[in-house]
Amino acid sequence: MSHGVHTESTFESAIEAALIERGWLKGNPTDYDRRRALDPSHVIAFVQDTQPELWAQLEKQHGGELQSILLETLEKFRRTVGTLELLRHGLKFYGRTVRLAYFAPATSLNPDAAERYRKNRLVVTRQVRFVPGEDHSVDLVLFLNGLPVATIELKNELTNQNIEHAKQQYRRRDANNPLFRFREGALVHFAVDTDRVAMTTRLAGEDTVFLPFDRGHEGGAGNPPHPSGPRTAYLWEDVLARDSFLDILGRFMHLQTEERWENGQRTTKELMLFPRYHQLDVVRRLEAAARTEGPGKSYLVQHSAGSGKTNSIAWLAHRLASLHKNDEKVYHSVVVITDRTVLDRQLQDAIYEIEHKQGVVERIGAEGSAKSTQLAAALERGAPIIICTLQTFPFVAEKIGQLPDRNYAVIVDEAHSSQTGGAAQKVKEVLQPSSLEEAVYAEASEGAQESSSEDEILRVMAARGPQPNLSFFAFTATPKGKTLERFGRPDADGRHRPFHLYSMRQAIEEGFILDVLKHYTTYRTFWRLAKKAEDDREVPKRKAAVSLVRFATLHPHNIAQKAEIIIEHFRQKVRHRIGGRAKSMVLTPSRLHAVRYKQAFDRYIAEKGYTDVHPLVAFSGTVVDPDTREHYTEPGMNLGISETQLPEEFAGDDYNVLIVANKYQTGFDQPLLHTMYVDKRLAGVQAVQALSRLNRTHPGKSDTFVLDFVNEADDIRAAFQPYYEETILAEASDPHQLYELQHRLDAMQVWYASEIESFAKVFYKPRDKQSKSDHALLVKYLGPAVDRFKALTDEKRTEFRDALGAYVGLYAFLSQVISWADPDLEKRYSFGRMLRGFLPTETGGPPIDVGRDVALHYYRLEKTLDDEAIELEKGPGTVPGIIAVGTGNPEEDHVKLSELIDLLNERFNTNFTPADQLFFDQVAEEAKADEDVVLQARANPFDTFALAMKSKLADLMIDRLGQNRDIVARFFDEADLRQVVEKELSRRIYEDLRGDAA
Repeated sequence: MSHGVHTESTFESAIEAALIERGWLKGNPTDYDRRRALDPSHVIAFVQDTQPELWAQLEKQHGGELQSILLETLEKFRRTVGTLELLRHGLKFYGRTVRLAYFAPATSLNPDAAERYRKNRLVVTRQVRFVPGEDHSVDLVLFLNGLPVATIELKNELTNQNIEHAKQQYRRRDANNPLFRFREGALVHFAVDTDRVAMTTRLAGEDTVFLPFDRGHEGGAGNPPHPSGPRTAYLWEDVLARDSFLDILGRFMHLQTEERWENGQRTTKELMLFPRYHQLDVVRRLEAAARTEGPGKSYLVQHSAGSGKTNSIAWLAHRLASLHKNDEKVYHSVVVITDRTVLDRQLQDAIYEIEHKQGVVERIGAEGSAKSTQLAAALERGAPIIICTLQTFPFVAEKIGQLPDRNYAVIVDEAHSSQTGGAAQKVKEVLQPSSLEEAVYAEASEGAQESSSEDEILRVMAARGPQPNLSFFAFTATPKGKTLERFGRPDADGRHRPFHLYSMRQAIEEGFILDVLKHYTTYRTFWRLAKKAEDDREVPKRKAAVSLVRFATLHPHNIAQKAEIIIEHFRQKVRHRIGGRAKSMVLTPSRLHAVRYKQAFDRYIAEKGYTDVHPLVAFSGTVVDPDTREHYTEPGMNLGISETQLPEEFAGDDYNVLIVANKYQTGFDQPLLHTMYVDKRLAGVQAVQALSRLNRTHPGKSDTFVLDFVNEADDIRAAFQPYYEETILAEASDPHQLYELQHRLDAMQVWYASEIESFAKVFYKPRDKQSKSDHALLVKYLGPAVDRFKALTDEKRTEFRDALGAYVGLYAFLSQVISWADPDLEKRYSFGRMLRGFLPTETGGPPIDVGRDVALHYYRLEKTLDDEAIELEKGPGTVPGIIAVGTGNPEEDHVKLSELIDLLNERFNTNFTPADQLFFDQVAEEAKADEDVVLQARANPFDTFALAMKSKLADLMIDRLGQNRDIVARFFDEADLRQVVEKELSRRIYEDLRGDAA
């Protein structure tokens, strides 16, 4: 083998040959016009070949000067509208439109359009010299009908150069050269070696940002082996293949305009969007599956937070709206369910640029009942793309009658649990064909003269199950078990998996998002309460515990101490980052906490005279401080900044700390957000979503930081682990649980079958037979069950209430994934769902006046983890399926207030040293992170759970023998001590997990 085989030139030749084999033409570098940055020979040849009549007319008008005049006009238009606009829509030339490209038609109904598409001239030219009078060249330039659309710089590792050298070569290019000029020159630039691909659409010297364009490998970054040798062969064999590349130019790429704050001013920045590989792949795979499988299927897309889901959804919506099979539309309308208004603007802008069409996207933005009317009209006329919020669908279900028999694609943005229950059922009820009940359950009404309530029950049941006219496309970064079961696809082993994956690990390794767990600091709060009240009355244990913890966390000393730590840390460690523009967020557990934090911030900043910390607060509604009776609103505490203005104000340079209570923890995209201060319990999906607000990249932002006052590192690790790579459903739901709950509820004899039947005849009465008196009848049939419930003991009330809640929740979910044909289940579901609202609420004994009864006696903050990385393990993660939560029988025992305070003080440092207490806390926290323990706690009464925990706690103690040998030895040697530890740890674990479930 000669040395020449290893050269960059050989690599270049192989790519050129592969492209020519896939429909490209070989270009001549001497034909390249360096001043105009085009190949005039192919421009002229394409126009002559595809528009001969127009060319003949123009020749009569301009004679021999036609070519030079046309090229001069093209150059002027290119400077004004850009290369992509010219290719999409042509140029105006003396009152006529000269087309410079033709893209694939959606159908085969127009043979002329297909023929013009085939005449596109894709040309690959090697070693193109782009500077007049100089020999500087780019390895490969790709032209469409003479206009440059892409450049490629190649590096071969066998010559000791790689993709990073290619990136540096681009950064040294003159961004004002006609070939590289943004919008006017080539549209995308690829840096390629044999292992990796990166791309950029804008050269800006050293500030040029390259995005990865890799396929991913084994759950992370990189590319898998390729049969042809180079791992990057997919680029020229697949992505740049003739039809594929024309499709990207015609239906993916578009110019996006963003408004942003720069140096205290609002600026407008243009972005040329070229899909990243995972975006291109998911849209094409979904489109192909929808064409092949037709309506009625569900697809789950698990793409990491910050991975560009908004653009992926926009591209998918556009393509599904124009999807045809056998020259017929697959979907009459595409409904996008999202709470992000930015998606509306991006969809409209993208579609207008691609098609020059207005009115393709319609957002349902009206208020109140007008929403349903607006949506009904949009669906009736077949609006191609309709954007609405999930909350819109109840209006729709009430107002819209039967719709024509049409097919719909429903794209769910961030498929959280709310999309898998009753609200998603509303979507199906609205969009189902009018003939569904007759088509599916014709035998139920055979021989009947009119629809009965039984038919209506079956219709509603069918509406909850899979519908043949509805396809669901669900996008999320953190699929829960119920989301996987509803939208996922079972593999060969029956485990539900996402249809497409772009993992958190891959996004981090590619540098597209930051690792928010890399710099994590935890504090632990030690506090002790003392009883002030003279009386020692009995109080409900769990509710009292909540009140006491709330009192301690809201105490002015607690909040003042944490506010001081946050402000000083922000000033010393954060403020100067990202060129002095870094921002932080403070997560608080309640709206009142947020109010108190803002007040503490303002006081401390004023006392210190600081001028570099400027906080805003975010919470909904009005908060009444129980101590002062003062009323607080978000705008009032933010000097008049409205709730809609707050994101924009926070994005500017005037504010740098945002204190939040249940706002801005999902879907909030602020790249300057660098540090998060956490003072609330985070678990599971909520932890991932909240902390992922930090992961967006920004020039000058190389890391993030979390300071956590509440959560342990192991808790956060357990929350993130299932979503680090692919998330798989551990075990599908067992329908038998529903029958067990039905039997249990029937046996308690609170509801009677005869009353349920009478209720159902009214509840499921056909719409045209309903009357105003029906509501009174429903209340009448519910009344006896309410009376029987009131006659139960407290223990039995809790048991019935928990079982009823479990039944209603489980049926609402299972009916999404299983087509039931059991009317008894449906009737009990509707009866039980309404009955829950009539059951009296639990009072649980006299309330605690914490201000009168309790005082904060002792308080200390101690750092337990100092700026360390929380490491995640490689490999797929699992999430549990839905179970019948609340089916146990936890007893709300009562204890003396003094005893309860003693127990809490013991938990937060009394007889044990802090190290000893942390040891027990770690045992409890590890147990709570165990899936088997979670399932046991949620499905069993405490006594059963405690028995199962004995062996588990013993194992956990042995695992920690090296951390605290004395305690472990006493645990196994002293039976009395072991019994106390087992009981108290089991009770704590059980109550914490049951509290999470509630």
